[in-house]
Amino acid sequence: MKKWTVATFQAAKGQMRLGCCTAYDACFARLADEAGVPCILIGDSMGMTMLGYSTTLPVRMEETLSATAAVARAVKDALVVADMPFGSYQCGDDRAMANAVACLQAGADAVKLEGGTRVCGLIRRMTEAGIPVLGHVGMTPQSVNAYGGFKTQGKTREDADRVIGDAKAVEAAGAFAVTLECVPSELAAQITAALRIPTVGIGAGPVCDAQWLVMHDLLGLNEGHVPSFVKKYADLAAEAKRAFASYVAEVAAGTFPPPRS
Repeated sequence: MKKWTVATFQAAKGQMRLGCCTAYDACFARLADEAGVPCILIGDSMGMTMLGYSTTLPVRMEETLSATAAVARAVKDALVVADMPFGSYQCGDDRAMANAVACLQAGADAVKLEGGTRVCGLIRRMTEAGIPVLGHVGMTPQSVNAYGGFKTQGKTREDADRVIGDAKAVEAAGAFAVTLECVPSELAAQITAALRIPTVGIGAGPVCDAQWLVMHDLLGLNEGHVPSFVKKYADLAAEAKRAFASYVAEVAAGTFPPPRS
């Protein structure tokens, strides 16, 4: 198939729903790409899935750039989006612009940043400079300390109006799509119908134009807390442990490796 671009991603709205996921290295990015995943996010979720942190907050820019370059080298068709980590765009627009440029130079097709009206000036500046931006509203994990935990957003009428306003503002600022995270399905449906750009849901119900799943969750590699909306499509953790145990047992028994002549 042809390479997914920002334009083809946008054109899919109302035509087909897109199953998108995260990846953080060349191996899994290649597998996802060959399986037909249309958009791969180098998520700051790597902090929890790959680096052993309890939140996304400790992820550093250099870690994002390294993972982005690895994914981009492996992917042929998927749209590659780099998640800008905490601190990479909150410390002044000039620094944020430099970090976004670095993401594209590492191989990303676009960047993603969290926030609604508060980041619209930055989204506008990036898009005017030719940097495609995917927005992110609703529950924004980089604000976990402000929320007091990972909590559903938009449950009250006032809060729902705030999320709607954020989504519309992000669209007006030039984002080509917007993530809706952990909002009620009815609210996600309302936003999806109101926007011209695609919505990408995660914990936002089935009506969004596209969906995110964290790779480790969908492959059954995450044995810690898994959000209730996740569907596990494989149990690779159990299979990997079986393989490791078999290897250790065969080495102990002297049956691996075989003799060489």
